[in-house]
This record gives sequence, structure tokens and C-alpha cells, in this order.
Amino acid sequence: MERLSAGFDGIDLMIKRDDGTGLAFGGNKARKLEFIMADALEKGADTIITWAGVQSNWCRQTAAATARLGLQSILVLFRKEGVSIEPDGNLLLDSLFNARVEFVDATADTKMMELAAVADTIGRLEEEVLESGGTPYVASIGGSRVEGSMTEPLGALGYVEAFMEIFRQTSATGDLPDAIVHATGSGSTQAGLLVGAKLLSPKTKIIGVSVSEDEETMSRYVREISDATFDLLETGTRVEEGDVIVLPDYLQEGYGILTREVADAIDLVATTEGILLDPVYTGKAMSGLLDLLGKGVFPEGSSVLFLHSGGTPALFPYRNDLLDHLDR
Repeated sequence: MERLSAGFDGIDLMIKRDDGTGLAFGGNKARKLEFIMADALEKGADTIITWAGVQSNWCRQTAAATARLGLQSILVLFRKEGVSIEPDGNLLLDSLFNARVEFVDATADTKMMELAAVADTIGRLEEEVLESGGTPYVASIGGSRVEGSMTEPLGALGYVEAFMEIFRQTSATGDLPDAIVHATGSGSTQAGLLVGAKLLSPKTKIIGVSVSEDEETMSRYVREISDATFDLLETGTRVEEGDVIVLPDYLQEGYGILTREVADAIDLVATTEGILLDPVYTGKAMSGLLDLLGKGVFPEGSSVLFLHSGGTPALFPYRNDLLDHLDR
């Protein structure tokens, strides 16, 4: 990102465009779904059940993957007070992929990332599928945790593979990053990158900007998924003290709440690089990266890679708030 880098002397900023993965406007979930959908097919499933927030990128890409494979998807979407359920952004795309959507009410205290928060609804839907002669497969939110029908950390495997790809690309150009900064919401993207870095490039720090949970909770998710992934790969490696870096400060008012800092980050990247970020994930991660750069956290000569994990369909339902913040 040459123009953006010009604002920070001595720092080389790069971007990994996982918003270009090709499945339903792209995003990081496509890498995870390669493994998860294979597992579902192997287990004879015809219906994928999962959950997330109203404007979930995970659910949108899951719905697209099931459509592509001729399966059915059931999406349980947490709705907080005041959140619109008009068919806009990802919700519109869910409908186009013929997903069945069920809304459940959520509060600020709802632990959306955990199966326990939605277990009763998921259980009822599993029974409905079984009674109709179908075979359900419950995929954890974000394809992250080992729960539901997932007996292995399949989502994280997608990002071990992604780190291998980053390693090949940047090694070839001599730009192996000192740090990778990204949005961390359910833990498996960060866990997969961390496993990949530990195995291939221990000097590369994996920095997750939390968009959903406090530091303790998110760090626990990342450690658990990372260790399960190491076990699956039989490397004998484990997460050590200091490996998991989660920054909670940029969560600010909470998951999915657009702030002026996030709006400014979206604006800056759009006007310098012609790249679109979203208000929920990548915009928050970029606001965190810009703050770290402004504070001089990265030494002169550092190479920093920003992982664009997708999510741009969410720009549209946030359009009014975004333009208000930017005075346009």
C-alpha cells in the first residue's frame, strides 16, 4: 500500500486481499469453508446449521457455499435492540442464496461466540431436520471452535494454509512481514495464522484487533483453537506466553457499532488506495493499525501486513451512519 505507507516514514505497509477469495463477494470464511464443507459432505450432511450476528459475513459465505454444493443452510442470527433486519447487505445475500433465517434476540451481555448462547434453538432445528429425513451438520460460528458437528479445528486449518501462502509470496519478494494485523472475531483466523507463523516464521507477530470480545475471552479462544490445531497437525508445538496478541481497546462501544475512528479509517484507505473496508471487522482492525502506527509501536524499517478479511457488503446497511460520521 504505497500511498498509505507514505504517511508513515520507514514503515512498509502491505495488504493481503482475502476479500478477493471469490465466494459471494469474498472474505476469509472461504478458506475455512473449504475444509468445513468437505467434512460435512463426508459425514453425509444435507443441511448446514450455524449462527452469528444479523450482518454476518460467515453466514453469508456459508449460505453461498451450501448453494454451490446443493445443500440447505439454516442461519440463526442474533439481533440486538435497534438493529435493522431489512433485506440489505449480507441479509439480502442470505436471501438470494435461499438460506432459511431465524432471528433470536440478544443483549449486550450475550456471548454470541459460544454455542451455549444458542444451544436451545440449534437443538430444535437439528430435530426438525432429522424429523424431515435430513442430516444436519452444526458448524460453529466463524467455523472456529471444536463444537457442534466439528470434531477438529477445521476453520483454523484454512489460515495455516493462508500463512503458508503469505510466506511463499513475501519470501519471494524479500518482504516477509514483521507483523500481520487483522480483525479477530471468533478466533480461528488468528489461531491459524499463529500456528503458521510459529512453524514457518517465528519472527512474525500475529496481532488481532478484537471486534467482539474482551482480551481475556478472545485470547482464550485463540489459545484453545491454536493448541487444537497443533494437536491435529502433530507438530509437538504449543502456544507459549506472549504468542497470543489481542488488542481489545478498538472494540470501543461494542461489536458492530460504527465509531468516528472506524469511519475515518474506512475513508483513509478508500481515498489513498481505492480499497473498501467494512464497519464491523476490517474498518476496526485498520483503525487499530493506524493508531499503532501513530504511536510508533513498529520500529523504523518494519514490514507490516494488513489482512483484509472481507465484509464489504456490510457497508451498505451502515451507509447513513458512515456518511454522518464523515459529514457527507
